[in-house]
Amino acid sequence: MTENKEIFDTTIIGGGPIGLFSAFYAGLRQMKVRLIESLPQVGGQLKALYPEKTIFDVAGFPSIKAKELVSVLTKQTLQFDPAVILGQKVEKLKRLPNGVIELQTKKGEKYLSRTVIITAGVGAFSPRLFKVENVKSYEHDNLYYYVHDIQQFAGQSVVILGGGDSAVDWANALEPIAAQVTVVHRRNAFRAHESSVRQMKQSNVKIATPFTAKAIVERGKTIEKLIINEVKGDREMELPLDDLIVNYGFVSELGPIKDWKLTLDKNSIIVNSKMETNIPGVYAAGDIVSYPGKVKLIATGFGEAPVAVNNAKHFIDPNARTQPMHSSSSRLFGQ
Repeated sequence: MTENKEIFDTTIIGGGPIGLFSAFYAGLRQMKVRLIESLPQVGGQLKALYPEKTIFDVAGFPSIKAKELVSVLTKQTLQFDPAVILGQKVEKLKRLPNGVIELQTKKGEKYLSRTVIITAGVGAFSPRLFKVENVKSYEHDNLYYYVHDIQQFAGQSVVILGGGDSAVDWANALEPIAAQVTVVHRRNAFRAHESSVRQMKQSNVKIATPFTAKAIVERGKTIEKLIINEVKGDREMELPLDDLIVNYGFVSELGPIKDWKLTLDKNSIIVNSKMETNIPGVYAAGDIVSYPGKVKLIATGFGEAPVAVNNAKHFIDPNARTQPMHSSSSRLFGQ
């Protein structure tokens, strides 16, 4: 076990988009910042699951690929040279008698911090699996739960299972390059953004609703066809395919965070208007938080991050302004 005795002003747990922006903003407030991410790279779900996904609701970008958003956020964050710890999962959080917060990772490393900002998204996540026999064997061939490179589907016949944002977004992204895209959903209505559904319905994407997957026809360890059944009906269809993408959503859990004595609402951390948790010096922002009127969007998290940082700054230095000057007036950028 290694104890790092240097005390940082704030430690950010989670290196997704909100964690990256929090690290940048804390640097802007001239705080000494450490960021700890459990994955081997920053970016969170955007980088790990949806790098090719196009995002339309980030201010200033008419549209931007998830991996590109992570890239510009990382560039922005590194301006202030934060200490970035990758591949370490924080398992324990403890407030010491002197008020300093001690974090311990799964690898036994200990880190000290005056404040902590939790930006761990939805916590640990795993896809809802396509429940067929020997499903793991197909994952090595033509069954996918997320897409890293859309070009691998160029000229292919692709079937997508699901009716949420991811299923619809992938259908729209693949329609121009795949030979054929078919979306199978168990309801007639989709649970996706209205404009995305409209785009899909106006394209060449084939839509099979209300249908569910019944069985597969395999060739070796490859899925050759998908048999689908009409919900509350008698129709059955056979869909030939080259690739099958399953977008049934993800199961998330807080993992060790649930043992940190935070006040929780299911899988969310309850915060107040200052992004404070019930533990002094511990703040949270992004999809992991809950408060009245909370909307889970990246855009919302980008607003919560400065609130958490400014209040953390004031917590460790009561003379510091909670309401800072505008960044356009800052001398930190050499203006």
